[in-house]
Amino acid sequence: MRVVATRERGRNDALRDWLPTPVDLIEVPVTATRYRDASEVAEEARVLGDRYARTLVVTSARAARYVEQVAGALAERAVVWAIGAATGEALTRAGWPPTATAPRAREIAEQVAEGPVLALVAREARDELGDGLTRRGIAWRALWCYETVEQPPDADGRRALASADAVVIGAPSAWRVAGPHVPPSAWVVVPGLTTADAVRPEHARVLVGWDRATGARLAELTGSPEADPA
Repeated sequence: MRVVATRERGRNDALRDWLPTPVDLIEVPVTATRYRDASEVAEEARVLGDRYARTLVVTSARAARYVEQVAGALAERAVVWAIGAATGEALTRAGWPPTATAPRAREIAEQVAEGPVLALVAREARDELGDGLTRRGIAWRALWCYETVEQPPDADGRRALASADAVVIGAPSAWRVAGPHVPPSAWVVVPGLTTADAVRPEHARVLVGWDRATGARLAELTGSPEADPA
């Protein structure tokens, strides 16, 4: 099976744990992450801390690294929400296991019990969370921690995408870049529903999940051998 991974180099190794074997894994990074200086995040959190946030929402695994910088802006018993399982795992590794997780920002906006809310977001984050909280009359502030920069693939990358059996897309921003080069026959594997929502209007073959069950299902769909259980 020919699989193209579109995340940054060095962030695709874990895919080998659950992708079907044998697999020809080709890296074609279509985005890069620029992280904000931690001291800037801490200073902005300090300014926002004139009233303690009762709820912290961490929107991605990339933002999880900044929880320590914003701890001073949180109430002692603040509820910590994570969007997606990968974000929850990153928070747990950072020593901040989430109180709850949800697959999308809109679900969190509907379920948050108490404000004010502090959200750690990408600079280019969509407005789902804030719009939902505003409709419910819950005060919130967003603090951006990183930005995603698009990297259009070169000729080799475009050829790899065009000949792939499956393409791994980690975020809507990656789909914006890679999508025009992915053939209708390829399966697009995404980690959660937010990215699936971005892909599905343009591509019929979408598989949600990043685990061994997903790998086995991908093998079944492509007619490849099932993932090695070892």
